[in-house]
Amino acid sequence: MRLGLDIGGTKIDAVAVADDGARSPRPVHRVRLPSGFGTDEVLDNAVEAARRLSALTGVPLGRLASVGVGVPGVVDATTGRVGHAVNLGLVDTALGDELARRLGVPVRVENDVNAAALGAWHAMSLQGSIAYLNLGTGLAAGLVLDGQVRRGAHGAAGEIGHVPVDPAGAWCACGQRGCLETVASGSAAARLWPTTALHPARALLDAAADGDHLAVQARRTLVDGVAQAVRLLALTVDVQTIVVGGGMSALGDELMGPVREALAHQAAASSFIASLDLASRLVLLPAGLPAAAVGAAMAGAQADLVPVATLS
Repeated sequence: MRLGLDIGGTKIDAVAVADDGARSPRPVHRVRLPSGFGTDEVLDNAVEAARRLSALTGVPLGRLASVGVGVPGVVDATTGRVGHAVNLGLVDTALGDELARRLGVPVRVENDVNAAALGAWHAMSLQGSIAYLNLGTGLAAGLVLDGQVRRGAHGAAGEIGHVPVDPAGAWCACGQRGCLETVASGSAAARLWPTTALHPARALLDAAADGDHLAVQARRTLVDGVAQAVRLLALTVDVQTIVVGGGMSALGDELMGPVREALAHQAAASSFIASLDLASRLVLLPAGLPAAAVGAAMAGAQADLVPVATLS
């Protein structure tokens, strides 16, 4: 039995996965807890999530095969250190070592989007190489190439949200101007369509469907931005499948339908783009699939060959 913990900005989504050698791992139990804020709270809640799953499975913590953790921010997957996870209050935290010491099992820490990519690849039984396009508050991609997570020399592989696409565009939180994230993300939807609604992207699509002229223009900007992200991934890593996940994926075909139309429009204007058949590579993450937690569990399997640090 392996555990996977997806530690997000507000909640920990944790699963127990049967380690039976199957191509598609089977989550057998799932628990959710608040993430907390700061090193002590996050660690305490992560340990509690692991203990609850251990009780549900009937497998003592010390007999688990491994624990994997997906967490936002700058992650060193080799050492398990989290360099900067602002929303969790983690700064240069030895998250992997500390969890391994408390739980008594190997722990591997992975960036949450990379974990989601690995989870989608396994759980959806995808073939070849994939990109997981995370459309959330921000925009980023996780890459699984030939079954392995591709992190890059500095851990920045897949950070396509910070590729500038418009020199005259809006300023991005990263300090650059006109980044792709400013036109293709949840924060982009909120900027393009200011509203007091809880879900700005939902409000934008509803207003556009009602024929509001400004909303239609804003929707076009958002849709074209997402299509541009898809095209960028295809042209840089040429993956077989691009899985769309993150909070905005809940919009389903209301968003993906127009995105596919935008891709078809681009293909009609370019025989080269047409040859890439981009729309056929695009799939939505199945609703309810805890991809990051499953991926964290599968990433934890890679910890088996690494001695657990400072268990005493």
